[in-house]
Amino acid sequence: MVQSVARRAPIDLNLLPMFLAVAEASSFAAAAARLGLRRSSVSRGIAAIERALGVQLFSRTTRQVALTTAGAALYARLAPQLSAIGDALGALPEQGEMPSGELRLTAASDVGAVLLPRILAGFAGRYPAVQVDVRLTNRMVDLVEEGFDVALRASGKRLSSSSLVARMVSKLEMQLFGAPTYLARAGTPKTAGDTAEHQWVSHRGGKLPAPLPSPRRKPQIIGDDILFVYEAVKAGLGLGVLPTFLAREDVAAGKLVHVLPRVSVPSGALYVVHPPAQHVPRKVTVFREYLVEHFATLLLAG
Repeated sequence: MVQSVARRAPIDLNLLPMFLAVAEASSFAAAAARLGLRRSSVSRGIAAIERALGVQLFSRTTRQVALTTAGAALYARLAPQLSAIGDALGALPEQGEMPSGELRLTAASDVGAVLLPRILAGFAGRYPAVQVDVRLTNRMVDLVEEGFDVALRASGKRLSSSSLVARMVSKLEMQLFGAPTYLARAGTPKTAGDTAEHQWVSHRGGKLPAPLPSPRRKPQIIGDDILFVYEAVKAGLGLGVLPTFLAREDVAAGKLVHVLPRVSVPSGALYVVHPPAQHVPRKVTVFREYLVEHFATLLLAG
């Protein structure tokens, strides 16, 4: 003989705070006032919970509302759970007007070491509740796989990816520089064509941009980090193509010479990149907007 098993009707979980309010106020009217609802709405809500559970939760008289044994048991189990849920939701870092929480940021070592401290000095002052965790690496980081919120990436061509959102922050002007010691020894090129006879400090994998011709000699010094190339050029090891913001102070101090300033070298650009999301965390949006708003000024001040 097969026995039928009674199934409880589904409970609207949105009604449970109503149950707690009535239990704590011992009054439908007081609970309704606390929740900003009509008394009739609260009464219907409690009745719906009782129907779904198949038990009476409150004993009702003209003077008071009291928990039944079943109601008291439910309250004892439910109250701590709903309180914990409320605490968890209230502790979410993206709640409230001011962004907060940890912002995991990655950038190439050269871009990060030179630019990020200047950027973060102002950003941290404006958004003190955001903790920025910076990871500098020259490898291409998988933002989603490795759990990063945002990346700064420099590129000589427009970034495009179906899996990431990229926004250009600023163009990065590149120019030709050499140290006074090197130029005194090798001579200062007068035309772009003259540079073919010079020694170069080259970035690994990068070709000299037009209109600079390929050097006739293989570069003696090659590096994969623009800061290394920059220091090697300053040390007098050859000519090098460097970001203008990086060399500006040394040119002013006489440690570098801007070679062929009228020769236009194609520029790159800096992008802020983040994973796509239906709701982009506010800490990411404010960082992105801060970069766009202030980056050009930071470059000129560099």
